[in-house]
Amino acid sequence: MDSTLPGAASAARRRRRLNHRIKDALRDLSVQLALLNHQVGAHLDLRDADLECLDLISRYGPLGPTALAKRAGLHPATLTGVLDRLERGGWVVRTPNPSDRRAILVQVIKERETEVARLFSGLNNAMDGICSDYDDSELVMIADFLLRTARAGRIATDDLAES
Repeated sequence: MDSTLPGAASAARRRRRLNHRIKDALRDLSVQLALLNHQVGAHLDLRDADLECLDLISRYGPLGPTALAKRAGLHPATLTGVLDRLERGGWVVRTPNPSDRRAILVQVIKERETEVARLFSGLNNAMDGICSDYDDSELVMIADFLLRTARAGRIATDDLAES
């Protein structure tokens, strides 16, 4: 009888438990970030979708409405309502696209970004403390894991949207 089998089975169980633990932690993180985003949105009088679009415009903008709708996973008509609310609230401005005068670009009004940053400062400060517990090579690994996980989430989202 091969004596490596019990050890291999034990290693496989341990690996499955670790994978399960990571997936559970990511689900918990997702819920906590959604709750935080909801609270930030409530403080700013923004709906969840409005805050998500504001973040996307801030990170990737200026963006055209079609590109923003695709990134946000929203129907263009829904996005129009989001942009109307953000513009009325003084969060974004629509400007002509310099490369195509028939199109528009949406960009965040920079002065308003500090309001959002202030509400996320508790999490950002906590994250700085957490990151200080890891060395650079560990942070590189964590960043890679999170980027790959986000990419897997985008692919799964796109696959569901196409089915």
